[in-house]
Amino acid sequence: MSAPKNLTDCYTHELQDNWSANEQMETVVRKMADATDDSSLADKLRQSADGIADSTATVKQLLSDCVISEKEHCKGMEGLVKEATKHVLEADFDDGDVRDVVLISQYQRMSHYGICGFGTAKAYAEALGKSDHVAKLDELTANCYEADEKMTDLAERCANLRAKETEAA
Repeated sequence: MSAPKNLTDCYTHELQDNWSANEQMETVVRKMADATDDSSLADKLRQSADGIADSTATVKQLLSDCVISEKEHCKGMEGLVKEATKHVLEADFDDGDVRDVVLISQYQRMSHYGICGFGTAKAYAEALGKSDHVAKLDELTANCYEADEKMTDLAERCANLRAKETEAA
């Protein structure tokens, strides 16, 4: 990929990156949902994966508005997915509660990448005067924050406490 020539190039590249990041994250989040024995956590992860798929559709529509129909492979999310796979899916846990704590932390790392990507795209859209895109990107960013906050809440109320109880036993 060549260097961007203008802000529009920066914007569309960010969207292409977000498209790829979302697809990668959705895949691993679905696998993470299957890896947990906690039905509440699994449900939240599956709901999140569905939300990520919806976000991807929105990003593709924004790119279509810009007459672009291709994604750009996101190496940043590729690294985060490799870490989640290594630390959650391939790790040999003796305790499912400890696995869930690690799972949530890996999920949140990927979510924060999404927050950054959508926030950056929104800033570019604002500068370009694309108010319809700004509104959609604002919604996507808010959805990422909400999913992240739900995971924080779940960790604080349940997963971290169960893992700590395991440690005390």
